[in-house]
Amino acid sequence: MTFILGLTGSIGMGKSTTASLFKKHGVPVYDADQTVHYLYRGRLAPLIEVDRARLSAHVVGHPEKLKQLESIVHPVVQEEQDLFIQKHRHSPLIVLDIPLLFENGKDRHCDAVAVVSTDAATQRKRVMLREGMTEEKMDILLSRQMSDIEKRQRAQFLIDTSRDIPHAERQVVSILKTLSGR
Repeated sequence: MTFILGLTGSIGMGKSTTASLFKKHGVPVYDADQTVHYLYRGRLAPLIEVDRARLSAHVVGHPEKLKQLESIVHPVVQEEQDLFIQKHRHSPLIVLDIPLLFENGKDRHCDAVAVVSTDAATQRKRVMLREGMTEEKMDILLSRQMSDIEKRQRAQFLIDTSRDIPHAERQVVSILKTLSGR
Protein backbone atom coordinates (compact mmCIF):
# COMPACT_ATOMS: atom_id res chain seq x y z
CA MET A 1 0.00 0.00 0.00
CA THR A 2 1.34 3.42 -0.94
CA PHE A 3 1.94 5.84 1.92
CA ILE A 4 0.80 9.35 1.01
CA LEU A 5 2.74 12.20 2.62
CA GLY A 6 1.20 15.63 2.23
CA LEU A 7 3.73 18.45 1.92
CA THR A 8 2.54 21.97 2.65
CA GLY A 9 3.52 25.33 4.06
CA SER A 10 2.69 28.96 3.55
CA ILE A 11 4.03 31.02 0.67
CA GLY A 12 7.81 31.52 0.78
CA MET A 13 8.50 28.70 3.22
CA GLY A 14 10.55 26.56 0.82
CA LYS A 15 8.05 23.93 -0.35
CA SER A 16 9.45 23.69 -3.87
CA THR A 17 13.01 23.26 -2.66
CA THR A 18 11.89 20.69 -0.11
CA ALA A 19 9.85 18.81 -2.72
CA SER A 20 12.95 18.65 -4.92
CA LEU A 21 14.82 17.04 -2.00
CA PHE A 22 12.22 14.28 -1.78
CA LYS A 23 12.57 13.78 -5.57
CA LYS A 24 16.36 13.66 -5.20
CA HIS A 25 15.87 10.70 -2.85
CA GLY A 26 13.69 8.85 -5.34
CA VAL A 27 10.24 9.75 -4.04
CA PRO A 28 7.56 10.54 -6.64
CA VAL A 29 6.26 14.07 -5.98
CA TYR A 30 2.99 15.54 -7.21
CA ASP A 31 3.22 19.35 -7.47
CA ALA A 32 -0.22 21.00 -7.44
CA ASP A 33 1.17 24.41 -8.46
CA GLN A 34 3.05 22.90 -11.39
CA THR A 35 -0.16 21.13 -12.44
CA VAL A 36 -2.04 24.45 -12.46
CA HIS A 37 0.69 26.02 -14.60
CA TYR A 38 0.53 23.05 -17.00
CA LEU A 39 -3.24 23.35 -17.22
CA TYR A 40 -3.05 27.06 -18.01
CA ARG A 41 -0.56 26.31 -20.79
CA GLY A 42 -2.61 23.67 -22.52
CA ARG A 43 -5.17 21.25 -21.24
CA LEU A 44 -7.53 23.70 -19.56
CA ALA A 45 -7.08 26.51 -22.05
CA PRO A 46 -5.84 24.93 -25.30
CA LEU A 47 -6.76 27.85 -27.54
CA ILE A 48 -5.51 30.70 -25.42
CA GLU A 49 -2.38 31.71 -23.59
CA VAL A 50 -3.20 32.53 -19.97
CA ASP A 51 -1.37 35.60 -18.68
CA ARG A 52 -0.94 34.46 -15.08
CA ALA A 53 0.15 37.91 -13.87
CA ARG A 54 -3.00 39.53 -15.25
CA LEU A 55 -5.17 36.70 -13.98
CA SER A 56 -3.64 37.05 -10.53
CA ALA A 57 -4.24 40.81 -10.54
CA HIS A 58 -7.86 40.14 -11.51
CA VAL A 59 -8.60 37.74 -8.64
CA VAL A 60 -6.33 38.89 -5.79
CA GLY A 61 -8.47 40.79 -3.33
CA HIS A 62 -11.70 39.62 -4.99
CA PRO A 63 -12.84 36.47 -3.14
CA GLU A 64 -15.86 35.90 -5.40
CA LYS A 65 -13.71 35.95 -8.56
CA LEU A 66 -11.13 33.69 -6.94
CA LYS A 67 -13.83 31.23 -5.87
CA GLN A 68 -15.17 31.17 -9.44
CA LEU A 69 -11.69 30.50 -10.86
CA GLU A 70 -11.06 27.76 -8.28
CA SER A 71 -14.38 26.10 -9.15
CA ILE A 72 -13.02 25.63 -12.67
CA VAL A 73 -9.42 24.75 -11.87
CA HIS A 74 -9.65 22.60 -8.72
CA PRO A 75 -11.65 19.69 -10.21
CA VAL A 76 -9.13 19.36 -13.04
CA VAL A 77 -6.21 19.56 -10.61
CA GLN A 78 -7.87 16.84 -8.49
CA GLU A 79 -8.22 14.66 -11.59
CA GLU A 80 -4.50 15.09 -12.34
CA GLN A 81 -3.66 14.26 -8.70
CA ASP A 82 -5.77 11.10 -8.87
CA LEU A 83 -3.95 10.06 -12.07
CA PHE A 84 -0.59 10.65 -10.34
CA ILE A 85 -1.61 8.51 -7.35
CA GLN A 86 -2.82 5.75 -9.67
CA LYS A 87 0.39 5.88 -11.72
CA HIS A 88 2.52 5.50 -8.57
CA ARG A 89 0.28 3.05 -6.71
CA HIS A 90 3.12 0.54 -6.40
CA SER A 91 5.54 3.05 -4.86
CA PRO A 92 6.01 2.66 -1.12
CA LEU A 93 5.79 6.45 -0.65
CA ILE A 94 4.56 9.43 -2.64
CA VAL A 95 4.51 13.12 -1.74
CA LEU A 96 1.62 15.45 -2.56
CA ASP A 97 3.00 19.01 -2.63
CA ILE A 98 -0.17 21.08 -2.13
CA PRO A 99 0.14 24.67 -0.85
CA LEU A 100 -3.42 24.85 0.54
CA LEU A 101 -3.50 21.24 1.78
CA PHE A 102 -5.22 21.99 5.09
CA GLU A 103 -7.31 24.88 3.80
CA ASN A 104 -8.89 22.70 1.10
CA GLY A 105 -9.25 19.58 3.26
CA LYS A 106 -6.75 17.58 1.19
CA ASP A 107 -4.98 16.44 4.36
CA ARG A 108 -7.84 13.95 4.85
CA HIS A 109 -6.44 12.00 1.89
CA CYS A 110 -2.91 11.81 3.35
CA ASP A 111 -1.45 9.31 5.78
CA ALA A 112 0.74 12.05 7.31
CA VAL A 113 1.61 15.68 6.66
CA ALA A 114 4.97 17.47 6.64
CA VAL A 115 4.92 21.24 7.03
CA VAL A 116 7.73 23.35 5.62
CA SER A 117 8.40 26.40 7.78
CA THR A 118 10.79 29.26 8.40
CA ASP A 119 10.80 32.45 10.43
CA ALA A 120 8.58 35.35 9.31
CA ALA A 121 11.50 37.60 8.27
CA THR A 122 13.00 34.94 6.00
CA GLN A 123 9.58 34.17 4.56
CA ARG A 124 8.89 37.84 3.74
CA LYS A 125 12.35 38.25 2.19
CA ARG A 126 11.84 35.19 -0.05
CA VAL A 127 8.35 36.24 -1.14
CA MET A 128 9.33 39.82 -1.92
CA LEU A 129 12.02 38.53 -4.32
CA ARG A 130 9.30 37.06 -6.55
CA GLU A 131 8.54 38.88 -9.76
CA GLY A 132 5.47 41.09 -9.50
CA MET A 133 5.14 40.67 -5.73
CA THR A 134 4.09 43.58 -3.55
CA GLU A 135 3.57 43.88 0.20
CA GLU A 136 -0.17 44.21 -0.41
CA LYS A 137 -0.33 41.11 -2.61
CA MET A 138 1.70 39.12 -0.09
CA ASP A 139 -0.62 40.16 2.74
CA ILE A 140 -3.67 39.12 0.69
CA LEU A 141 -2.11 35.75 -0.14
CA LEU A 142 -1.20 35.15 3.50
CA SER A 143 -4.73 36.07 4.61
CA ARG A 144 -6.06 33.15 2.53
CA GLN A 145 -3.73 30.70 4.24
CA MET A 146 -3.93 29.03 7.62
CA SER A 147 -1.34 30.41 10.02
CA ASP A 148 2.05 28.76 10.14
CA ILE A 149 1.52 28.00 13.83
CA GLU A 150 -1.71 26.12 13.13
CA LYS A 151 -0.14 24.19 10.25
CA ARG A 152 2.74 23.16 12.51
CA GLN A 153 0.30 21.96 15.17
CA ARG A 154 -1.64 19.84 12.68
CA ALA A 155 1.39 18.24 11.01
CA GLN A 156 3.15 15.02 11.93
CA PHE A 157 6.49 16.31 10.58
CA LEU A 158 8.14 19.74 10.51
CA ILE A 159 10.86 20.74 8.07
CA ASP A 160 12.68 23.90 9.14
CA THR A 161 14.03 25.75 6.11
CA SER A 162 15.47 28.74 7.97
CA ARG A 163 19.01 27.49 7.47
CA ASP A 164 20.70 26.03 4.40
CA ILE A 165 19.58 23.33 1.97
CA PRO A 166 21.78 20.59 3.51
CA HIS A 167 20.00 21.22 6.83
CA ALA A 168 16.60 20.80 5.14
CA GLU A 169 17.84 17.69 3.33
CA ARG A 170 18.89 16.06 6.61
CA GLN A 171 15.34 16.56 7.86
CA VAL A 172 13.90 15.04 4.67
CA VAL A 173 16.21 12.02 5.06
CA SER A 174 15.11 11.67 8.69
CA ILE A 175 11.45 11.63 7.60
CA LEU A 176 12.23 9.04 4.94
CA LYS A 177 13.97 6.84 7.52
CA THR A 178 11.03 7.18 9.90
CA LEU A 179 8.53 6.29 7.19
CA SER A 180 10.59 3.38 5.85
CA GLY A 181 10.44 1.83 9.32
CA ARG A 182 6.64 2.00 9.61
